[in-house]
Amino acid sequence: MSMMSLPLADAKIALDARWLAEADADRLLRGLRGGIPWEVHRIRLFGREHASPRLSCWIGDPGTGYRYSGSYFEPHPWPPELAGLRERLSTELGIGFNSVLANLYRDGRDCMGWHSDDEAELGPEPVIASVSLGATRRFVLKHRAEPQRKLEIALPHGSLLVMSGATQRSYRHALPRTTKPVGERINLTFRRIVVGRV
Repeated sequence: MSMMSLPLADAKIALDARWLAEADADRLLRGLRGGIPWEVHRIRLFGREHASPRLSCWIGDPGTGYRYSGSYFEPHPWPPELAGLRERLSTELGIGFNSVLANLYRDGRDCMGWHSDDEAELGPEPVIASVSLGATRRFVLKHRAEPQRKLEIALPHGSLLVMSGATQRSYRHALPRTTKPVGERINLTFRRIVVGRV
């Protein structure tokens, strides 16, 4: 693993832009595109329920239900395509990941708004391991108290971004919309749910 730490105060972020070999990333993208039961998650914003602007699937071990934006998600079982990936990440990062949120961005109109992965069931300083497949998209972090402090990262096919330490407490992050023509992208954010805190 060739992780590069990114300079960002009050955070711990590292990127390996070529974590997966291209052939492995291609194969994984194809397998997950057809092998995951994609669905539109309903989320609550400012007291109203909306369809999220992407397709998603919550996957995990039994007992790793996840509450996000006013909705509760029971985990789907692990598809075979993710077994080796989960094992490799757990070994390299020393974290027993027990769940993953898979998001499918169909084109540049699909996006993820500003948020932090700071739900109680993730613990006080969660490690989030984010694997990107498909089209390169722009990922942005913005400090909660000083929003002028930002970092933009291009996340290419086969890359791994790891956020840990105080990152979720200090920053929000987003995957903005783009008017540029871009292809599909799958993002996998591996997490460890603290079972019994939901």
